[in-house]
Amino acid sequence: MTPERARLASALRELRTRTGLSLAALAAKTAFSKSSWERYLNGRTLPPRTAVQELCRLAGEPDGRCLALWEIAESEWSGRATQADRADTPAQALSPVADPLPPPDPVEVGKGGGHRRAATVAVLASVCAVAVGGVAVALLLLPRHGGEPRPAAAATSTPGPRCRASSCEGRNPIDMYCAARPDTLATRHTATGAWLEVRSSKECGTSWARMWGTRVGDRLELTAGGRVRGAEVENTVDADSFVYTPMTVTGPGTVLRTCFRPAKGTGEECFTSVSR
Repeated sequence: MTPERARLASALRELRTRTGLSLAALAAKTAFSKSSWERYLNGRTLPPRTAVQELCRLAGEPDGRCLALWEIAESEWSGRATQADRADTPAQALSPVADPLPPPDPVEVGKGGGHRRAATVAVLASVCAVAVGGVAVALLLLPRHGGEPRPAAAATSTPGPRCRASSCEGRNPIDMYCAARPDTLATRHTATGAWLEVRSSKECGTSWARMWGTRVGDRLELTAGGRVRGAEVENTVDADSFVYTPMTVTGPGTVLRTCFRPAKGTGEECFTSVSR
């Protein structure tokens, strides 16, 4: 195992510990199976970017620092890092597991020199570990209705939205930090087995839809006030992740029409919901 992936796996294991969730519970709350999480946390398989984001969300941890670790590990995995970059730090061994999943979608990372990259990795790993340790002190699992645990407010603050109202139109809800505390307006299970959710953010004044458990070629569209925002499952990495539509501006009472168009199987499935 490379040191880049070992550092990421260590940070993810710390986050999972903070959530207090078993692997089975973690699988139930995300789009990834129990066996997938076992591979991700052991460092045998590089997780999709969305898996890192989901684990950070469940732990109440801002995802920026750990996503930086993921991008460096993904750069090494995909072969964009040079052999000199990889040789700066010895690999750390973790217990092996089997059956790797398809690779995550590529993310461009700057190609600095070997010593600079190694120093950057070390700093990011330290920062991520400190941040997770801070969450451990402040994080309490409080019961929800039905016994579902949730994290209390952590001492570290979550970044606020990067856009509001019209400046969010057509933007990604994850990138703009509009998905930190969303309202779920509707959930559907399609005839092909895919799951759909319509979500909104009062802070951003927007709504969007997402899908998971999908197949390559599946498409999701959200329509509000004549504006159509769509997303398509383009590859097997998307099929193993959440896929989001861009956001559209909504207010209380806005009617949203969501349509799922599977690549194969049954015809289009549509439903309506109302933003809050």
